[in-house]
Amino acid sequence: MSSTQAEGVIRNIIREIARTCLSRGQTLSETLIAFMVKAVVLDPRNHFNVDRTLTKQDVQKLIELCVDRLMDQTSPTLNTIKMQVYFDMNYTPRREFLEVQQKVLQSRLLSLSREITDSRAKTREDLKNLYGKIVSYVIQRSNLGSATDINTVRETTAALQSVFPQAQLATFMSLLKQDKEQQLSELALIVSGIRLFNKDSRKGGEGIQNLPAALNETLPAAAADIESELAGCERLAWQHTALLEKICECPVHPDLLKQALYNTRQHEAFLRLILADIIQSAKEVTRLQSDLKTRMTLLKDSVHTKTTVPTSQVFPHFTALASLWAGLEGEMLLLGMLTNVASGLRAFLSAPSLLSPDQLELLLHGLPVRTDADRCSVTAEERVVELEMSSCEWCFPESTAHFEDVPLQYKGFCGFTLVKNNGLLLPGNPKIGVLKHKEKYYAFSSRSAAYEFASKADEFISAAVETAKRQPELIQLLQLHQEFASVTPYSEMQSGEKLLVKTISKSDASTQTETHPLETNIVKSYEWNEWELRRKAIKLANLRNKVTRSVQTHSSHMRRHNSTQTFLPKDGASQTKRDGESNVPKPQVYLSGLRGGTNTLKLDLTRAADE
Repeated sequence: MSSTQAEGVIRNIIREIARTCLSRGQTLSETLIAFMVKAVVLDPRNHFNVDRTLTKQDVQKLIELCVDRLMDQTSPTLNTIKMQVYFDMNYTPRREFLEVQQKVLQSRLLSLSREITDSRAKTREDLKNLYGKIVSYVIQRSNLGSATDINTVRETTAALQSVFPQAQLATFMSLLKQDKEQQLSELALIVSGIRLFNKDSRKGGEGIQNLPAALNETLPAAAADIESELAGCERLAWQHTALLEKICECPVHPDLLKQALYNTRQHEAFLRLILADIIQSAKEVTRLQSDLKTRMTLLKDSVHTKTTVPTSQVFPHFTALASLWAGLEGEMLLLGMLTNVASGLRAFLSAPSLLSPDQLELLLHGLPVRTDADRCSVTAEERVVELEMSSCEWCFPESTAHFEDVPLQYKGFCGFTLVKNNGLLLPGNPKIGVLKHKEKYYAFSSRSAAYEFASKADEFISAAVETAKRQPELIQLLQLHQEFASVTPYSEMQSGEKLLVKTISKSDASTQTETHPLETNIVKSYEWNEWELRRKAIKLANLRNKVTRSVQTHSSHMRRHNSTQTFLPKDGASQTKRDGESNVPKPQVYLSGLRGGTNTLKLDLTRAADE
């Protein structure tokens, strides 16, 4: 079967399953159905062979098995998978979320920005409408009030007129489109900063929400709620683990209890991720508020008791105020997303429906419930002796740099316990010693577990994969996507994806170089037209010292305008050689005794040259 045919078969299977579930009163997403199809095929108990083409009986059996699993509303496994799908579809990492919000804002203002930059207004009425559109753009870009609120519009218009009077529209329209867009963005930031400054000075700020106060109130409350919910989730996981460790008469089947433990552990992992984002958001809000207060103080010092202030001094402050306020708005949106995701996860909890708190208390009577920290403290003195397992590579806190950041397999749970105890999840203690096997790191709950796992590491790893095939929620919970080449994360899954086709290890491939692989390599200011370059050069030239003259004759009168441009003659000077002279002393020598003397004396009377 070709890949195209396989995709068609899977697409039909997904549609048939969705149709059957809908007829039974359940509306399910294609992403959930697609993963369930993969889970059923991977489960060895269903005896599907991905190496051969599916027959009609195989397709019918696959559909029936998937429908049965999807319709079992009491199954903790189904609820865990639904929780995983919901989280991957609704949760966005912090940095990516803020980037997406910026793109959403730009796309929302794209049509209005295009109307402004493409406008060819000439009449007074057209110019007035264009100015109104710029005011609306500034309000929507800053998100400070509503564009339909008359007080907000008046205040924004007054602030805009102080930095961009309507008389400057002609100059604005003569700019290039790229320059217009840049000026619009700068005007939006400056006007937003002015309105924020007026609000702080109690001279305006109509319709602007008090974001700092709102964040100071909602952030601690959200963090406290998540921490409380996380504590309850951890307590439930410890209780279920204690029940599974003890062989006792329990009204719930051990397999269902184990699935409930997976459900609780997955919920705990998601809550930890959300809480970490909220804590990071609180730190960022504290920094933004401190910078906002500092910038506001600097701005007040700059304009205090001054009637006129240079724009070069205050405009950067206004722009910084707007940017800091936009950061606070992003943190508010992020907090809303996190709280919504956390509340949405509660619909997929299975543990409370299996055992009530009273039943749990009765079953746990006289049974010690150890926390994860207690388990680690019990095994804190146990350390792997490298000489006993010299054939393996071990990592320890005192000998490994950044030991806390080592990426542990199975999300830090003990792989030995997972296999030997038929899927039981016990947290590993890295202080015992972390095994490095084939560039992957494994933690264990005890020293004996570490020794046994290290002696047959490949066998235990394969057995863990087989355990995950029987419990598909473990693939996401323990991050086993690399071990399952045919299973992708939910957020990357597409309906109609090849689910039953065996992974191809070798294939023909070809590549083609794009013209512009990276957007940043495209020079936006490039012009191929020579006359356009000349036009830009003339605009950039300094014409203050130039004189333009024109001549018109009777022959050219009323025909066309001729013009010529000349440059004024400049004074020229040249330098020639000059005469030079030198004067040296005249030699003078006096000889005495020439008139009959016995001794002749020669005396040099020449004057010194430096006199």
